[in-house]
Amino acid sequence: MHSLLPLPFFHIWVYLRTQPLLGLAATLCAWEVACMIDRRAGHKALTNPTVLAVLMLVTALLVTGTSYQTYFTGAVYIHFLLGPATVALAVPMYANWPAIKRNFVPILVSLGAGSVVAAVSAMVIARALGAPHEVVMSLGPKSVTTPIAMGVAQELGGIPALTAVFVIITGMFGTLICVPLFKAARVKDWQAQGLAAGTAAHGIATSHMIRLNETAGAFGGLAIGLNGVVTALILPVLVAIFGL
Repeated sequence: MHSLLPLPFFHIWVYLRTQPLLGLAATLCAWEVACMIDRRAGHKALTNPTVLAVLMLVTALLVTGTSYQTYFTGAVYIHFLLGPATVALAVPMYANWPAIKRNFVPILVSLGAGSVVAAVSAMVIARALGAPHEVVMSLGPKSVTTPIAMGVAQELGGIPALTAVFVIITGMFGTLICVPLFKAARVKDWQAQGLAAGTAAHGIATSHMIRLNETAGAFGGLAIGLNGVVTALILPVLVAIFGL
């Protein structure tokens, strides 16, 4: 390896391989490469930086045989910034507060309907396909941001770790299809797009929408918070009603 790599790069790799900085460096590099690809592709749905970066990191870990625990010792620094990044969504929400206040009733009604459909449809389909009770309960809060989803799943008898996987898959899939669906359905209003993306696919889709339009990002951030509260309150009742 020493003979194949330039000397400075070799020393950097040897150092990073034994340090927590490996996960941090890999995450930042994957993100920069993903953003470059996205820019050159014209910000297409299939080139979403979050999706591309995740795929690159998963591939790198599998190819190198690096465990997730080893990777996360460095990536935890990025993970720490998830909280501040979520709170930062309050900035565009504040800028759009007059529109949010003016349309709060329609927002609450549509978000409530979206929360119920997202949770019940997933659980009913899973139950119909013969999934175990734990898996059905783990699927219920898949459209909610990860910390809330894991807590709700645990209270319902689900598997929090499995719920976290479902949440990530939901966010990635929602990010890929939300814009094409909006175009197909001729939904042009940024407020409606942001609210739908945030309700169905939480923060991952919202991060994509805010890159397209600040108003969409504001309503996506609002949907993340409200959907978490609504789902936590109504999901146990829905489970009891539908006997899931």
